[in-house]
Amino acid sequence: MNKFALGLLAGLCLILPASAQLLINGAGATFPQPIYSKWFDEYAQVDPSVRFNYQGIGSGGGQKQILSETVDFGASDGPMSDENIARAPRTLWHVPTVAGAVVISYNLPGDPALRLDGQVLADIFLGKVTKWNDPAIAGQNPGANLPNQDIIVVHRSDGSGTSYIFTDYLSTVSPEWKQKVGKNTAVNWPTGLGGKGNAGVAGQVKQSSGAIGYVELAYARQNHLPYAAMKNAAGRYVPASIDSVVAALAAATIPEDFRFSMVNSPGAAAYPIAGATWILVYQHQKDSAKGEKLVAFLKWAFTDGEKMAAKLDYAPLPAAIQARVLARVNQIQF
Repeated sequence: MNKFALGLLAGLCLILPASAQLLINGAGATFPQPIYSKWFDEYAQVDPSVRFNYQGIGSGGGQKQILSETVDFGASDGPMSDENIARAPRTLWHVPTVAGAVVISYNLPGDPALRLDGQVLADIFLGKVTKWNDPAIAGQNPGANLPNQDIIVVHRSDGSGTSYIFTDYLSTVSPEWKQKVGKNTAVNWPTGLGGKGNAGVAGQVKQSSGAIGYVELAYARQNHLPYAAMKNAAGRYVPASIDSVVAALAAATIPEDFRFSMVNSPGAAAYPIAGATWILVYQHQKDSAKGEKLVAFLKWAFTDGEKMAAKLDYAPLPAAIQARVLARVNQIQF
C-alpha cells in the first residue's frame, strides 16, 4: 500500500469515530448549567459515543423548546404549569436533578455582612425601600456601616427558573408581592435593571455600586460577591450553604409528578430561597437511539453524577428521592 493510501486510511480512522458520535441537544435553565457542564464532560469519558450540547437560555426557553421538540431534553428551575404541560404532544415528565440556593448578592463599600428578611426584600424589589440606610434594613443589621446610597435593583431580563424560585419566595412572604406581581419565570418587575442569565445579573451587580440582585449560589461565589443571610420560617438568619439547602429539601413534600416548591421550608436550619431544578423529558422518545443514550446518561447522573453536586455548590438529592427518580427514568420508553 502506498503512502497516499496509508494516509487516507489513517484519516478515515480519525474521522469515523467522531462522525459516529451521537449528539443530544438540550436547552434551558442557567441555574444548573455549571453542574450539567461538569456531568457532560465527565460522561464523555464513560461513553465516548455520545456528546451533549446544552444551551443555557433560561427556563422559559427550555420549556418552549421541549414543547416544540427542537431539543431532546429541556431544563427548568420552575415546574411547568398545568396549562403548559397540556400543550405537550405526549406525556412530558419532570425529573429533578439537584437543588440549590438563590442568594441575594449586593455591592456595597466594605462588603458588610448583611441580614435580610423576606418583607424588606419584597419592599426593595417593589421599589418601596430605596436607600441602603433605610431603617428596615438598618434595624436588622446593627453595627453595619450602611451608606445613604440609592439601591439599584437588578433582576433577570429573560424567562428564568431562578426568577421563578425568587418570585415564589416573595409571593410566600409578602401578600403585596403576591397580589401585585406574583410568581413566574418572567414577571412585570416594578423596578430595576435587567440582566440575561445568572451570569448577566451577577455581572450587573459586580459592576454597579449600590446594586442588589438574586443569583444562584455558584455564580455569586464565582464572582466573589457577598450574599445576605436570610431570615427563615423559623425566625433564624441562615446563610446559603449545601447543608441549609439539604435541610430545606428534606422538609419539602414531593408529589408523584415531582413538581414541588421548597421555598420558606420549615425547620431551624433551612435556607428559605431554595429550589430544585428539573430535566424535562418525554416518556416516549421519538428517536430510539437518542432515547437509549439519554436514559443511560440519566441513570449515571442519578448515581455517580450526584456525588459531584456538593463541590459545585448544589445539594444532591437524598437517597430516597434518588430511588424514586431512577424508577421514573426506567419508565422512559425508546
